[in-house]
Amino acid sequence: MQFYTANYINLITGKGGAVYNKHVAACLETQGFPNAINQPNFPSVVVQPGQKYRHSMLFEFSIE
Repeated sequence: MQFYTANYINLITGKGGAVYNKHVAACLETQGFPNAINQPNFPSVVVQPGQKYRHSMLFEFSIE
C-alpha cells in the first residue's frame, strides 16, 4: 500500500472555488507486491487477455 499526502499543495483552487492548503488530504492506494513480475514466489500481477480481474480492499478506522 502506498500512502500519499497533500504536502505539495499550496493554495490550489479547486471545484466550486474551494481553496486547498498543504496537508489537507491523504490517499491510501493499494497495489501489487513491488517487483512481483520478477519474483516467482510473489502473487502474480499479470492479467492475461480474457481473464477477469477483481480486487477488493477493506479499510476500517477507529478512534478508540
